[in-house]
Amino acid sequence: QVQLVESGGGLVQPGGSLRLSCAASGRTLSFNHMGWYRQVPGKERELVAAILSNGITYYADSVKDRFTISRNNAKKTIYLQMNSLKPEDTAVYYCNTRPQPMWAWGQGTQVTVSS
Repeated sequence: QVQLVESGGGLVQPGGSLRLSCAASGRTLSFNHMGWYRQVPGKERELVAAILSNGITYYADSVKDRFTISRNNAKKTIYLQMNSLKPEDTAVYYCNTRPQPMWAWGQGTQVTVSS
């Protein structure tokens, strides 16, 4: 069973940056398309960034040109560099496979953007 552990969240002022990490245990990620999702209370979880096994990336319009997803297959880790953060980016961030989440969700990492 794959376990996903997200980290790197925190409180940051608008315009600030954070780098999230998602470490997977139990198997390699090399052949999986991966994504970063986020969820706020009362709303459905949404996919904000994805990276295919060949390295091609996709972004939701709301984060395009501000977020960058990357992967290190040797470390079985996915990253999300978030720049120019806005209050509306406040959410719990998770990683999982895409287009459909196949593995159990991790605990997520809270990102709060506030002055």
